[in-house]
Amino acid sequence: MAPNRIVWNSEIQEAILPTNSGQIGILPNHAPLLTALDIGIVKIRLKEQQWSTMALMGGFAMIENNQMTILVNEAEKATEINFQEAEETFQKTKTNLAQAKGKKQVIEANLAFKRAKARLEAISVNMSGMAN
Repeated sequence: MAPNRIVWNSEIQEAILPTNSGQIGILPNHAPLLTALDIGIVKIRLKEQQWSTMALMGGFAMIENNQMTILVNEAEKATEINFQEAEETFQKTKTNLAQAKGKKQVIEANLAFKRAKARLEAISVNMSGMAN
């Protein structure tokens, strides 16, 4: 499936990305980098203390010459996520994960749980106004 929209296209001060080996911070003049992204949230700082968050469902990020390109399977801005729906989905996936049996079912339940958790974290961070 090819990307179907641009979610973000503007100058930023800082980004914190969810990589497969943990979070990574990106500041101006960052060394060139190509990294896989995990399911999680990206935090973007626009000005002094103004942060924005998005839930990412895996992908890749490339940083080069003060340009960052992120290609993801799916992304949702925190402002586009309904808190009540995200909370209900999180609780449902948590229950499904606890009840999962067999390797395949556990893997699928864990993936659904991680996606639901990322959506809930993105909106929770955005609502609190804090980046951490």
